[in-house]
Amino acid sequence: MRVNSTDLQNNFGKYLTLAQQEDIIITRNGTEMAKLTALDHKKPKEQELIHENAPMYGYGKQATYEEFLQLQQESDERYEYIDGEIYLLASPRTAHQKAVGELYVCLYNFLQGTDCTPMIAPYDIELRRTPEQVNMVQPDLMVICDLEENLDDNDYYKGVPSLIVEVLSKGTRRKDLIKKLDLYMSCGVKEYWIVNPENKEVTVYHFEDQNIDNFTTYKNDEIVQSYIFAELTVELQRIFR
Repeated sequence: MRVNSTDLQNNFGKYLTLAQQEDIIITRNGTEMAKLTALDHKKPKEQELIHENAPMYGYGKQATYEEFLQLQQESDERYEYIDGEIYLLASPRTAHQKAVGELYVCLYNFLQGTDCTPMIAPYDIELRRTPEQVNMVQPDLMVICDLEENLDDNDYYKGVPSLIVEVLSKGTRRKDLIKKLDLYMSCGVKEYWIVNPENKEVTVYHFEDQNIDNFTTYKNDEIVQSYIFAELTVELQRIFR
């Protein structure tokens, strides 16, 4: 990832967190000046898997949004479009789907009687870093609190979910941990849950002003706590049972 020195100074906390997953190349006036990288003497096994599995998704080339839309229309496969690159969404495994199902039930029950609605993939979410920079993703789960006022004439949602959940798989680790974290943070998502069935952990990020305000990783028999919904809690053992 490349970032200019001014952006790094203004968002150091964000890039310090991202550097745990990917080297950050720092530029000044377009020239590479330095590199921010994580210490590797205690490098988690999961980080090694992230880099080893990087070629498993995406096409490794840039594509226009129009080309992405054409591919969507011509194919029965599911795709995402992030920062100019197309990603094929592979069929999820059993542990992934069990975690998604348990979390959907928890969110559905908690949100009954509120203005917020839980939605489950496949459901296209259009996110824009700028008016011209369009991204299209299909989060595993999301909580939408402005659904009715942001439906277009074709019944597609055009707002930004308040909370997004992604369940990791071997082919999506790098995308979910780096690309989607940065995308969601930059586009106004307030909270992001990363669920790891392999390690049986959940990390909850709270975003504010396009930066990471806080994050917590839950493991073992702990109880996951939402930042934006004070009474939303989920037992970790339930997600991975």
